[in-house]
Amino acid sequence: MHERRTKEGIRLYEPGDFAGMHAAGRLAAQILDDIAEHVAPGVGTGDLDARIEQAVDDAGARSATIGYKGYRHASCISTNHVVCHGIPGAKIPGRSNDQLREGDIVNIDVTVIVDGWYGDSSRMYVAGKPKKFAERLIQVTHDSLMKGIEAVKPGNTFGDIGHAIQSYAESQRMSVVRDFCGHGLGQVFHAPPNVLHYGRPGTGPVLQEGMFFTIEPMINLGRPETRVLSDDWTAITRDKSLSAQFEHSVGVTADGVDIFTLSPGGKYHPTWG
Repeated sequence: MHERRTKEGIRLYEPGDFAGMHAAGRLAAQILDDIAEHVAPGVGTGDLDARIEQAVDDAGARSATIGYKGYRHASCISTNHVVCHGIPGAKIPGRSNDQLREGDIVNIDVTVIVDGWYGDSSRMYVAGKPKKFAERLIQVTHDSLMKGIEAVKPGNTFGDIGHAIQSYAESQRMSVVRDFCGHGLGQVFHAPPNVLHYGRPGTGPVLQEGMFFTIEPMINLGRPETRVLSDDWTAITRDKSLSAQFEHSVGVTADGVDIFTLSPGGKYHPTWG
């Protein structure tokens, strides 16, 4: 069948393709559910990644990140002021090892391939008990994602999504990272469009039924600027402020949005489940 694309090169998938995305998204979400009990003080990020890699193998799926641009792990694990792309098993920035400590906030990002479909999701965890300001950052970040998802329906624009996220986060006196964005996916890992988490209403491509993409805002307690460490992967906040992120993979339906990566166990947020 001929692929349909918008003038911006964004692929429009068929109604029958949603089932494949649900299967891939469900596995990614289940793996993130199952890892929750293991995120604790004293646990190494490398140990968490080993569990995730085993879970992908046990499911008969493949990790999209192992081998991607030379990356060797089944997850990205980003702690405290690491914004994204934290390497499991590497020293946590500012520490001599990869072990979590009491009060650390942790983003775990997993992408799996199931029958050729990509399921991509990340969520926040806490080792032990979070500090109040960290707890608030996690909540605002989660709410920012959900406000972005609420803007997804045919006829709206990608600028509407970014504006919903940015206006809410900034109203809570937090900042939106500009250096990283969401992306199209489906039968590929990364594809058009870039999904910005800031923007002006009514700008950018118009949302159409059959678009598949991630929304994955990174919200900082301090300023939005980031820098990438010498490993060429780990991105941190320039001012060392805490950063949090949540990510769902979604599809545009005839009248709204379908979230592919909902938590089977209701554990998507650290205080749930």
